[in-house]
Amino acid sequence: MTAEHGLAALLPHAGDMCLLDEVLSWNQAGVICRSASHRRADHPLRRDGVLSAVHLLEYAAQATAVHGGLVAGAGAVPAKLLAAAREFHLQVTNLDDIRADLHIDAQRLLAMGDSALYGFHVSAGGRELATGRLTILPSVGERS
Repeated sequence: MTAEHGLAALLPHAGDMCLLDEVLSWNQAGVICRSASHRRADHPLRRDGVLSAVHLLEYAAQATAVHGGLVAGAGAVPAKLLAAAREFHLQVTNLDDIRADLHIDAQRLLAMGDSALYGFHVSAGGRELATGRLTILPSVGERS
């Protein structure tokens, strides 16, 4: 699945903020996505010519959104919130020198109703760039 073929429909953002390019694989437990958007000079999160590695959190959050949508199947995917990031470790300070595509691996560690805990790691060219855990909750208007 690529951005041109349905991926963007699974993301809470539109246009340039859809940072993922492709789903490489997925199953009930997790998803692996690919992105080359960090190389774009007009990246929407770039500030003063620099794309901070902290934005790898957004790549991971988008991968969890894609996974949630794929697991849910057809139909509207309820809005979710990134409630917490824990054990977030960066191996780089910015993404400007990363020439290889990003691979974002998000694995669901726990699911409770509409909430989930994901572990993630982001790599490029076999080099680990970031790891952490994300807590995903239903948005306030979506809670049952």
